[in-house]
Amino acid sequence: MIALFVLAACVLPGTEKEEQTTGAGDYAAFCAACHGASGKGDGELAGGLDRKPADLTQLSAKNGGAFPATRVMAQIWGYTGGKDGARVMPKFAALLDGTLVPYDGGDGIATPTPVRLVELAEYLKVLQK
Repeated sequence: MIALFVLAACVLPGTEKEEQTTGAGDYAAFCAACHGASGKGDGELAGGLDRKPADLTQLSAKNGGAFPATRVMAQIWGYTGGKDGARVMPKFAALLDGTLVPYDGGDGIATPTPVRLVELAEYLKVLQK
């Protein structure tokens, strides 16, 4: 009888644990196919794209040694739609759900931002050469 109650507790509404995500995990799931596992723009789908994916390992180098967090966040969140809204990168709706946290990308403005986007941006800092 006790085992039955323990088993029932595993499936009762409201007892599910929130999915644990990481920037590295989301990068692997949503970005690596185009940008490559190491971020160099050489993912398995890169060859079939009209435009070569960015080498994400060079973002800081191309920005005077500073990670361009605000520009990165604008790109992954979808603020930058390109000419006439033509966006190269897909929108990642799954990353927009969930908790919002204040994020200052270096411009002094703490903007409520989905935590998974923050984790992803922070992971991109690790890839810098």
